[in-house]
Amino acid sequence: MAALASPRNTKERVGDVFDFPVKAATTCHQGGLAVLDAGYAAPGRVATTLIAVGLFQESATAVSAGDAVARVKRGVFKLANSTAGDLIAQANVGADCYIVDDQTVALTNGGATRSRAGKIAAVDADGVWVQVGLGL
Repeated sequence: MAALASPRNTKERVGDVFDFPVKAATTCHQGGLAVLDAGYAAPGRVATTLIAVGLFQESATAVSAGDAVARVKRGVFKLANSTAGDLIAQANVGADCYIVDDQTVALTNGGATRSRAGKIAAVDADGVWVQVGLGL
């Protein structure tokens, strides 16, 4: 395609809320960490091929791949902190954290078994604030 020679009405998507088709035989719970698994929405879990995209804004269940749609919002969300050697502390703010399940994050990638959840934004006594979403 050639460069523009006149004004163009370019379509825009705000970029905070996305609708993704849900993976086959999968239930996504509102408030859970949403990932893309081979292009389909699924709950966060231990795996190395997932892309964290945000939190589910509503629950959705698919029998076949794509027969349901999950609404996902990116942003900064409070998730549960892992334990022991994977506990996230104040000194870790600004570092990456990793997916344990659809509500828990850890400091390490678990020996190269976990996907990245996002960036640690803050740590409270009852959880970890994580910046999650496409492009982060």
